[in-house]
Amino acid sequence: MNGNRGILGASLIAIGIAAAGWQVGHGFSQGRAVDRFVTVKGVSERGVEADLALWPLQFVSADNDLSRAQRRLDESIRVTLAFLAEQGLDTTETRLQGLRVTDVLANPYQQQRTVNRFVVQQTLVLRSTEPRRALAASERIGKLVDAGVVLSSGSEYGIGGPTFLFTGLNDIKPEMIAEATARGREAAEQFAADSRSRIAGIRRANQGVFVILPRDQAPGLTEQGQLEKTVRVVSTIEYFLED
Repeated sequence: MNGNRGILGASLIAIGIAAAGWQVGHGFSQGRAVDRFVTVKGVSERGVEADLALWPLQFVSADNDLSRAQRRLDESIRVTLAFLAEQGLDTTETRLQGLRVTDVLANPYQQQRTVNRFVVQQTLVLRSTEPRRALAASERIGKLVDAGVVLSSGSEYGIGGPTFLFTGLNDIKPEMIAEATARGREAAEQFAADSRSRIAGIRRANQGVFVILPRDQAPGLTEQGQLEKTVRVVSTIEYFLED
């Protein structure tokens, strides 16, 4: 009797171990199926043109007489406004800012003898929704120099000419995201076909960051210095795979 009970107990233990093993194995198999996925990237690009130009023009005037230096600066601004108007630009979209007067003799570290005691600087900023006109005007800036206008291009004013901006990014975002997603799916479908699988739902998706690049990418050429630009987004998508 005791022997039969021992055999029965051992059989039950063996059946329990086998059942547990099957459950573990089945769960592992399901886990591996769930973890089967492919990561793809979809790219979308658009050629765009700037729709806004910002052009800071910094004037400088020096003289031993402060009033005379200021009058000369005012005349330079007047001549410049007339020049911009001749180029077809709306001068009502200009603002004066950053008036700075320097007394050279007030500098305790000044050692060399100076010809002009006072230096007056001011910046005229043009904001134009006609970037092509602004570009054309900047190419004729020599006319201002011929007229006696003294311009300064400090490092704080960027590239020294107009800055061209594209402000319509939100208008093209939905279409570009859809295109990047479609291209990513195409890549996933190709991978699935090659591996004799098929794609299921999306496991994870990252829209990506929109970047605005110069159309012509070469050393010394900046995006803000070019009218034509390239907008790019790269979306990263993970698709589940199934047999």
